[in-house]
Amino acid sequence: MLLPRLSCSSICLEGSNISVQDTTECIKARYIMALMGFLGFANVYAMRVNLSVAIVAMVNNTAIPKSNSSNFSDVCPVEYSNATELQPDGEFVWDESTQGIILGSFFYGYVLTQIPGGRLAELYGAKLVFGLGVLITGILTIISPFAARLGTSFFIFIRVLEGLGEGVTFPSMHVMLARWIPPLERSKFASYVYAGANFGTMISMPLAGYLCSLEFLGGWPLSFYLFGGLGVIWFLAWFFLVFDTPSSHPRISAEERNYIISQVGESHLMARRSIPWKHILTSVPMWAILVTQCGMSWAFYTQLTELPTYMKNVLNFDITQNSMLSTLPYVTGWVLGVAFSHIADWLIEKGFLSVLNSYKVFNSLAAVVPSAGLVAIAWVGCDRLAIILLLAITGAFGGATYAGNQMNHITLSPHYAGTMYGITNAASNTCGFLAPFAIGLIIKGNDTLTQWRKVFYIAAAVNVIGNIFYIVFASATEQPWSKEITNNTKEEKENNTPGLIQ
Repeated sequence: MLLPRLSCSSICLEGSNISVQDTTECIKARYIMALMGFLGFANVYAMRVNLSVAIVAMVNNTAIPKSNSSNFSDVCPVEYSNATELQPDGEFVWDESTQGIILGSFFYGYVLTQIPGGRLAELYGAKLVFGLGVLITGILTIISPFAARLGTSFFIFIRVLEGLGEGVTFPSMHVMLARWIPPLERSKFASYVYAGANFGTMISMPLAGYLCSLEFLGGWPLSFYLFGGLGVIWFLAWFFLVFDTPSSHPRISAEERNYIISQVGESHLMARRSIPWKHILTSVPMWAILVTQCGMSWAFYTQLTELPTYMKNVLNFDITQNSMLSTLPYVTGWVLGVAFSHIADWLIEKGFLSVLNSYKVFNSLAAVVPSAGLVAIAWVGCDRLAIILLLAITGAFGGATYAGNQMNHITLSPHYAGTMYGITNAASNTCGFLAPFAIGLIIKGNDTLTQWRKVFYIAAAVNVIGNIFYIVFASATEQPWSKEITNNTKEEKENNTPGLIQ
């Protein structure tokens, strides 16, 4: 189904001769919202992934018993340059299994607040839900070093609480996008906002690596203090600059307010309707999104949480090299993610692709190419230059997911986009703890190229299978159960049609 050709600068209200034009101001309220959302996700991911780098410096690898079956000839030779130094052992004796549990513990809490986060944002506004999610995570990140030194169990508990805080962020932002962004701008705005995750990762990994190499305050705790503190500062700016809807924004221009309302509506999005749980949970197109997100998440979290360990224990990169190279997929993913979204919007606007086919094409690029890249990484062995290039390619095409399934929830139901995103994101992020746990069981102290190939094969297979399911069952049509309106909502639409500010 092709979207109607709508001008990005003006639109006529249905049944009216009134032409509603967008503001000509350079700084628009929805741009500010998108920028703050971008920075919010940058903070969110910086606080999430810094542990993936810091744990390399936190662990005392010398004290960890190695598997008797380890084939130490099946690892890469050490090739440190004069500018690098061996990373000294840390203070915690955590074997691979324990590290997997610690790295995955964040997601135990993360999956629990996905659905409540989306629903709370739909009912009470995404501004408060999203903002508090980042603030709480920031405070908990600051106290993480103290928690680690109190004991492994306490550290795991704090990471679970951080997951609870961050779990509301993506679903609530989906609600914000549904209320603020006109349909033909959603793909590119989503790429701008959610690309903050890549930006935060690419900034935090090398910076965390540098901080871990310092002696001040023990090095590794600095990454928790810095990123947690930035999260708290961001919340203060978010609270004063962002508002739930165009109507509630005190500084938005009348032109922009009327333009957004004319395209996305207002009262129907704010109505507190009961959720049609049965219809949502039995919706095959919704399951198509869920399955492909699970596949992508398995591959993504294999790369996000375990790649630094692979680079240290198998490829023998030091902490600085490790953190810099681990950043590559997120740099290219950030840049190409925005580019892919612009291309997708252009192809749809020109009529070259339907919305549905656009979703399928870009979702396939985001799944198949990175999966092939993981398999290639498994086979190039110790060719470090080839690994660097492959990491850049996998990250670049992974960015196509923004033009793939990410906006599909809103097309299926703009009313329940937050709740639906919460469902699919909760399911997919179970991979956040299942992947590290499974990898820990596969490696079992046997850090060799052969064992790690198994890890990469599994991630690639899960990702490709999920994409095939999506291609077969995805839809870009608003579902019948989304269009059903209660009598109260009908009356509200008839008697309280959003007015225009002159």
